[in-house]
Amino acid sequence: MDAATAASGSDLKKLESDLTARIGDAADLAVLDDLRVGALGKSGSVTGLLKSLGGLPPEARRGFGQEVNALKQQVTELLEARKDVLQRAALAKRLETELADVTLPVQPGPLAEGRIHPLSQVWDEITAIFADLGFAVAEGPHIETDDYNFTRLNIPAEHPARQETDTFYFKEKADGSRLVLRTHTSPVQIRTMLAHQPPIRIIAPGRVYRCESDQTHTPMFHQVEALVIDEETHMGHLKWTIAEFCKAFFEVEDLRIRLRASHFPFTEPSMEVDIGTEAIGKPGGWLEIGGSGMVHPNVLRAVGLDPERYQGFAFGMGLDRMAMLKYGIPDLRDFFAADLRWLKHYGFLPLDMPSLAGGLSS
Repeated sequence: MDAATAASGSDLKKLESDLTARIGDAADLAVLDDLRVGALGKSGSVTGLLKSLGGLPPEARRGFGQEVNALKQQVTELLEARKDVLQRAALAKRLETELADVTLPVQPGPLAEGRIHPLSQVWDEITAIFADLGFAVAEGPHIETDDYNFTRLNIPAEHPARQETDTFYFKEKADGSRLVLRTHTSPVQIRTMLAHQPPIRIIAPGRVYRCESDQTHTPMFHQVEALVIDEETHMGHLKWTIAEFCKAFFEVEDLRIRLRASHFPFTEPSMEVDIGTEAIGKPGGWLEIGGSGMVHPNVLRAVGLDPERYQGFAFGMGLDRMAMLKYGIPDLRDFFAADLRWLKHYGFLPLDMPSLAGGLSS
């Protein structure tokens, strides 16, 4: 072996000893990766020895090349072994510090914590009942014309409901007319009769607005009204429909129904609807739940129907009041207070969907 080869062999031994010690002392994976790049990278120390083979005599290249390749293999194995040790140590450290207490109770999700507002639940209950009776759901705008809200419903100009103390009016237009926030869902009945020919069988649930506020009244509340128009409907059908609805809604088999003479401009004859208080757990009395009557001939004429041929009935009630009666809610204002404690108490679970087969409030 010549002097150049001897010198190269001495360099290999020194490099091998140095790399072995440094790899063994590597404290973490980042330091180990720096050592890998410094030894085996493009400009690494071992890679540089391989590049120097071209400067050796031909007879020395083979032996020196074999030694360098052996060093490269040895360094690679040392790096892999140290990497495995450091990875195991890092995992053990994480397991010591990143603890998960599997004994903690499972946190309830939205389906368990969320609540359906009682009003939304009652809305769905009533819709399910009337759908079973063959009624469709009709909707209309909250901002109405005076014509649809009052005139076509046979409400005269001097009627108290037209006063600003009872109705929310918008600013007067150039032609002198004023739009209103609808005071009932009856305009939906007018729109339906104008758009469809009898037979008609609909309910119209929705928000309505009046200038009043106390324990049992709010400026915005909810109503549902029913309308049936055909050539054969009579008051017997009206009473039967109300009775069947109330039995299903209050979930009682025997229910007393009483119709008391009253007056509404849009029905003739007109009747208040009372139910026996046993429906809400208070036997022996009567409770008013809404108004009803046969559709007034003037209303039929106002929508282009012949009262000599067509007749029908209509009735309505407050959704908020029905919810209060069924679920024992004492104050109407709490419906709009956004109190989570109240909602937790009176609300329904999201999957408690009303069903006539399974029970509306089961």
